[in-house]
Amino acid sequence: CGLCRVFYPIVSSLLMDCYLTEKKLRRNAGILPSLEDLLFYTVAEGQEKIPAHKFLTALKATGLRTGDPRLKECMETLKETLKNTSDGVTLDRHLFKKCVQSNIVLLTQAFRKKFVIPDFQSFTSHIDELYENAKTLAGGQVADYIPQLAKFSPDLWAVSLCTVDGQRHTVGDTKVPFCLQSCVKPLKYAVAVHDHGTEYVHSFIGKEPSGLRFNKLFLNDEDKPHNPMVNAGAIVCTSLIKQGAGNAEKFDYVMNFLKKMAGNEYVGFSNATFQSERESGDRNFAIGYYLKEKKVCPWMSETSISQLICQLCSYQSVTCESASVMAATLANGGICPITGERVLSPEAVRNTLSLMHSCGMYDFSGQFAFHVGLPAKSGVSGGILLVVPNVMGIMCWAPPLDKLGNSVRGIQFCTDLVELFNFHNYDNLRHFAKKHDPRREGGDQRAKSVINLLFAAYTGDVSALRRFALSSMDMEQRDYDSRTALHVAAAEGHTDVVRFLLEACKVNPVPRDRWGNTPMDEAVQFGHHDVVTILQSYHDKHSSSCTAEDKASVETSLDSLL
Repeated sequence: CGLCRVFYPIVSSLLMDCYLTEKKLRRNAGILPSLEDLLFYTVAEGQEKIPAHKFLTALKATGLRTGDPRLKECMETLKETLKNTSDGVTLDRHLFKKCVQSNIVLLTQAFRKKFVIPDFQSFTSHIDELYENAKTLAGGQVADYIPQLAKFSPDLWAVSLCTVDGQRHTVGDTKVPFCLQSCVKPLKYAVAVHDHGTEYVHSFIGKEPSGLRFNKLFLNDEDKPHNPMVNAGAIVCTSLIKQGAGNAEKFDYVMNFLKKMAGNEYVGFSNATFQSERESGDRNFAIGYYLKEKKVCPWMSETSISQLICQLCSYQSVTCESASVMAATLANGGICPITGERVLSPEAVRNTLSLMHSCGMYDFSGQFAFHVGLPAKSGVSGGILLVVPNVMGIMCWAPPLDKLGNSVRGIQFCTDLVELFNFHNYDNLRHFAKKHDPRREGGDQRAKSVINLLFAAYTGDVSALRRFALSSMDMEQRDYDSRTALHVAAAEGHTDVVRFLLEACKVNPVPRDRWGNTPMDEAVQFGHHDVVTILQSYHDKHSSSCTAEDKASVETSLDSLL
């Protein structure tokens, strides 16, 4: 029919493209007998055994830690296996496969650079530079209205990050415990929404920035706290969690939630700060009684007010490292990146990030949203909890504060971060050429990959070719003369490279360059008879199978479609 005559050539072309793509994928799927073998040959670089430290060093370069809960089985098996080896430090292929097989998917993803930040070492070198730049700032004052906070050294400065894939990096005083203070407010709000839903929670709390100090004794025109990030709103949020439960039960419930968000890393209790808050928290007590007088929370009693005030901000002690995992859980839609456990609902995370963006930085919230454009929450202990949605969470900590109560070094770091990388919510990811996008490899990386591939073929470096195959590189990519790695290897007479490309990588044995030459033509021209013999066998198989099979497959597919 006429319709068939119009669409037959189009459908035929599409099916041929699909078939050839599928065929190429089938070829590439057989790069090596197993992922474990591929990983071994990549790390071993042609050696028969792998030093354990070499594997661990390569693993850390991807951003993963040996203490990552997802790698627990691998690390335990590695430790036990090394005890039973002759020298206690090296692994052969069989032992290596035994160690990595329980976590092979994650390890392969890491070594193939399939994480959200592919070139993690380059990215972290930029982070270290930003850290050093902010370290030189000397302004600000350590908060002294809470006695325990005044004891921190103004020289302390730490930055820790965790990506949504669990890549970790820390620099500075990242293991020093400090109190979250107001940084815990968005986390408690998220718990409340997770438990009760948005509509119920916001029947008691507003969503608008107040335009007033965070500890102001003031409500909106509906007699509600303006938002969960001011002290009045945080008190209401705390009261909504485990309503009717005792103080100890509520404490344990929130602590367990925070530990899950932190991937079971350090979350502690600072009794000294707790006592300081009780002794110096008169304004918060006044806010609590004001809420009771306005009947914002009808269930609040005089006793519960004092309990809520003491629970508000003071007791959650964290390190920069554990807090960065909390931020990464928010960045990952409520799923902890290092445990894979869903901790918060997507609704709770979305609402939390929205309020952090508009209300999270005290009276600096508008400026921060304008210049940085990312959800964040600061606290008077010097912390800034920063979230790059779908990418990473960052915790900055430096006790000296500016006049608005935000960390001086933390603000500088966040500002420099979005000036260097296109993390601002409204950065154009396609056309803003002056900023780096660490989420993808640039065009120069793709050009380098062609150069590296052809150079490895030229020098006969099979171990390098194995690494390229593991990183999911296209082993058939061409240079400006349309020459492939197989062309180069055949011209140089590297039989081992030719065999690897044909047998392991299943590349096309008869590609033609811009002059119409095949790899066999190159081998013949330069007198490499062993290479000619290898290529001839693959050439015969390829020419006899491709034409008949491709035509039959396309015709069958067309018949079934039409």
